[in-house]
Amino acid sequence: MGCFLTNSSLGRKLVMSISGCFLVLFILFHMSMNIVAIFSADAYNMICGFLGASWYALAGTAVLALGVLVHFAYAFWLTWQNRKARGNVRYAVTVTEKGVSWASKNMLLLGVIVLLGLLLHLSHFWAKMQLVELMGQHENSLGLLPTDGAALIKYTFSQWYNVVLYLVWFAALWLHLTHGVWSMLQTVGWANDTWYPRLKCLSGIVATLIFGGFAVVVVWFYIQSLCPCCAC
Repeated sequence: MGCFLTNSSLGRKLVMSISGCFLVLFILFHMSMNIVAIFSADAYNMICGFLGASWYALAGTAVLALGVLVHFAYAFWLTWQNRKARGNVRYAVTVTEKGVSWASKNMLLLGVIVLLGLLLHLSHFWAKMQLVELMGQHENSLGLLPTDGAALIKYTFSQWYNVVLYLVWFAALWLHLTHGVWSMLQTVGWANDTWYPRLKCLSGIVATLIFGGFAVVVVWFYIQSLCPCCAC
């Protein structure tokens, strides 16, 4: 089984699909959690406190980190193998894709942007929350409690350059998912004339839901920083 997942092209694509599905589910959860901050800072902080540096949150973080590492490692591996074997032709598609041809040809570039955005996000939030708790400190570098996620969101997205960077990150994630969701399902042979439009629709819905959910939080807190009365 191990040889199939590493030596076979289909096996490597299967690993990409499983790890990608896992990451999409986590992103949907994270998006839902962030939206809570718009309606109630106390409720959001309660969630942050529940997760925090508890053993189950640390275990989840380790699994998530492993999922990200596996997904991106296999992405680079597959891209290198495909280019080595077929030049710039990465996948043998069964139908002609329309609308996201640029995304389909630049998945690695989009993946790199998503990874850089993730590192930025970790420096803004994980390093000032869970890491601070692990180090036994009561305040982060901003003088905030590590469980006061609502205040950290408000501070981070009061700065216009962070808003721009995050929106670019979300846009790259949208493009990556719009092509990636149906592409990974195509690997198992579902992209025929019947399933192709359904998978395309599903991919668009999932990607747009994620982009919209994250973006609305960023924009909401930026507007609130400019005009606090707008949030009332």
